[in-house]
Amino acid sequence: MKYYAPVLAALLALGSQAAVPPESSTPRIEADRLSAIVKTMAADEFAGRAPGGPGEARTVAFLIEQFSALGLKPGAANGSWTQAVPLWQTQVKDPDFVVTTGDQRLGLSQGKDVALSTLQSRPSLRIENAPVVFVGFGARAPERQWDDFGDIDLAGKVALFLVNDPDFSAAEGEPVGERFGGRRMTYYGRWAYKFEEAERRGAIAAIVIHEDKAAGYGWGVASASPGQNFSRVLPPGSERSMQLQGWMHWDAASQLFATAGLDLDEQRTLARHPDFSAFELPNTRLDAAVSVDIQRIESRNVLALLPGTTRADETLMVASHWDAFGEGEPDSEGRTVRPGANDDALGTAGVIELARVLKAGPPLQRSVVFAAWTAEESGLLGSATYAANPVYPLETTVANFTLDILQTAGPANDVILIGEGQSELEGYLERAARRQGRYVTPENLPENGLFYRADHFSLAREGVPVLLMMGIAGGADLVDGGRAAGDAWIAEYVGNCYHQTCDAWSPDWDLRGAVQDIELFHDIIRELGNNGDWPGWLPESEFKAIRDRSSAQRAR
Repeated sequence: MKYYAPVLAALLALGSQAAVPPESSTPRIEADRLSAIVKTMAADEFAGRAPGGPGEARTVAFLIEQFSALGLKPGAANGSWTQAVPLWQTQVKDPDFVVTTGDQRLGLSQGKDVALSTLQSRPSLRIENAPVVFVGFGARAPERQWDDFGDIDLAGKVALFLVNDPDFSAAEGEPVGERFGGRRMTYYGRWAYKFEEAERRGAIAAIVIHEDKAAGYGWGVASASPGQNFSRVLPPGSERSMQLQGWMHWDAASQLFATAGLDLDEQRTLARHPDFSAFELPNTRLDAAVSVDIQRIESRNVLALLPGTTRADETLMVASHWDAFGEGEPDSEGRTVRPGANDDALGTAGVIELARVLKAGPPLQRSVVFAAWTAEESGLLGSATYAANPVYPLETTVANFTLDILQTAGPANDVILIGEGQSELEGYLERAARRQGRYVTPENLPENGLFYRADHFSLAREGVPVLLMMGIAGGADLVDGGRAAGDAWIAEYVGNCYHQTCDAWSPDWDLRGAVQDIELFHDIIRELGNNGDWPGWLPESEFKAIRDRSSAQRAR
């Protein structure tokens, strides 16, 4: 409590709603409170909130103080506020990456040509004369009658992937396929799936060829922390076999293919067809040698509980991630802290505000868990740790509501739906938006795969229905300026400040749109907190079968 008494006092001074209000009043989400929380979390003293970094202790203490001041209960096991998230932090040093094709050698520069890291906790790694296999988009999807791998053996080889999936990557004028949902990215398009598949098949390294549009962000994001990675500490006997993973710049990949007598653009077109099959690049080998700095980090998720009344063993979860990118190279103004004000201090402020108004309002029959995850930026590791070791049974977790990046450009006529066609929660969102006088717009950048890029996905993979609020999923129809203004806000934020030093708190933010979106979650949580419904996955969702297996545990 000692660090933040002034902050708490300032927040409480903004209004009296931290206490239970009179029956006639309804607690509301307040923009000033959101702003005050973000200003604190994005301050230089929090050092960019990197897991295990100098700002973690301050961040966790601040979050506990916020939840405690609201009268919530500790939400982790054994009466604790935190759940341990043991991580390995690895940093590749002195990298030497060389691709040899015949008698031609192509050196790959870390940060410029490639951004490669490791999840192995070993002090040095060496790859010698490993064949390079082009696996196209690297999808094995029996339900879509698709298999890029065929009979090839990846054991001890380097798997080279295209980013996204076949339907997105149609050239101008070329028909877009339908096996992978058109322009909407499927899970097969995510780099996480590609690395997992390479690991399953025994590859010694996995490299994804970067393209700005197909990835959803520029090379500067993919290479922002070259050589650094985080991974969960696994039980003995579960060690990873893959030594290196990461990205290759399109220009470097084009040169690599040309040296092997192939055209990368042509191969990308061929990879879009179902008869494509992975193949070794002719006479092409990778040699790599790196040393690795290894640090074990004991990071923490923060969990708070608002107990329900008559159905307390059934839980709703509201979540965000507290971590950001710590400190990096100085920008043009000499700033090194990447404060993560919008991503995701603002989402975390939204979770705290939801906790405040739900605690101040009428009691709910169901319990609500408020989670602030660590290590989202490192691969959803905090939420994945919880999903593997849940404090509250996932089978009776009604839904997860995640706030991750909210727009700061003012009120909107619509709300952006991410992952259309996944769950019955979409109906709840539509009804809540209508009560606000708004309408639902499906994300207009489905190719970016945002449904697979935020912490809710860790819960979805275990069958929990999820709903994500993320302001960069498409330009909102802003009250002031319409869709063009919403698109301009995204272009400015993603193009200039996403994961950079300028993702900083600003007194000029117009948080009325963020308030609208947080209040939508408040409305839905109050409805589900009392009605006893169990929203399910829609028939076409890949997560329906997982949830269906535990249906008996939700029957009353």
